[in-house]
Formats: sequence, C-alpha cells, structure tokens
Amino acid sequence: MLETLMNLVQQQAGQAVINNPAIPNSQNDSVMQTVASSILSGLGQQAQGGGLGNLLGMVVNGGGNVHQNPVTQDVQGHVEQNLMEKLGISPQVAMSVASTLVPIVLSKLMNKASDPNDSSVDGNSILGAATGQHGVDWMGMAGSAMADGKLDMNDLLRVATQGGGSGGGLGGMLGGLFGK
Repeated sequence: MLETLMNLVQQQAGQAVINNPAIPNSQNDSVMQTVASSILSGLGQQAQGGGLGNLLGMVVNGGGNVHQNPVTQDVQGHVEQNLMEKLGISPQVAMSVASTLVPIVLSKLMNKASDPNDSSVDGNSILGAATGQHGVDWMGMAGSAMADGKLDMNDLLRVATQGGGSGGGLGGMLGGLFGK
C-alpha cells in the first residue's frame, strides 16, 4: 500500500515538490516519502477516530468528490503537520504541498481501487491498511450496508448490529465504537 502511495506521490510531485523553489532538491525524496507515509497514517487516524464511514464512502464511491470529503481535509492537515515537524518545512510551503498533492493522490488511489483492470490496489487493501485489519471483506460489508444505494451512519449501525454479536470485522469494530 505504501509503495502504491509513494508511486502516486512521485507521479504528481512535479510543481508541488520537485519544481518548488522553496524545497531544496536534496529534500525532494524526503518530502515525497513524508507525504506518502503521512497520507497512509492519516487514513489510519480517520479509520480509528470516527471517520471510518467517510473513508468507507470515499472508497466505495471510487473517490467521488474527494476534494470535499472530510477525510481529505483531515489527511491534508496531517500531511502539513508532518512536513513541518519532521522536515522543518514552513507552514506556507507545507500547506501548499499538502493542498496540491493530497486530493490528487487520494483521488487517483480511489480510482485505482475501483478499476477492475488495475490489481495494484483495491478497496479492501486500502481499508485494511487504514484499520490494521487485513483479510476483512470490507467491500462486501459495504455493499450489504448500502441497501438504499448510499452509505450513511444508519447503514453502518445496521451492519454493526448484524451477525448476532459475533464481534468480527466491521460489525465488531463498529459495535465496540457505538457501545453495542
């Protein structure tokens, strides 16, 4: 997953990083690595901090409107913070890099996940990497949750309460989150 993110960041880093006079060429690789790892850890924070529904919706919709998704905004802030703290990049430059790269990279990642001809990443691998729960059929659960054609909190709660309290997968995780 991190390799896929790194490739996407490298493909999109032109103006934001490589051709950015505020970032020394000697820091280009460090900046791109920090952006990629921060996107992944930011997705993890979303999955574990109450944003799982938004993240799941973004994956299910193949990216949909990534620019306006709360996940994108939060991940962007996480990337900015890490660029400033880890590499000493100024707030203005960190904001510019994050606001340019994060929405594009997330959009391309979600498009790759929904492309049946691209086996490099899928929705289950994105959600597995974000939640730390690999081997779970996230997309199958999301499909069954979306009985009305959209994914909302009612759908997530319904999935969380199904299965007779088995405690596994999305139901177990959300059941614990919502005290079920």
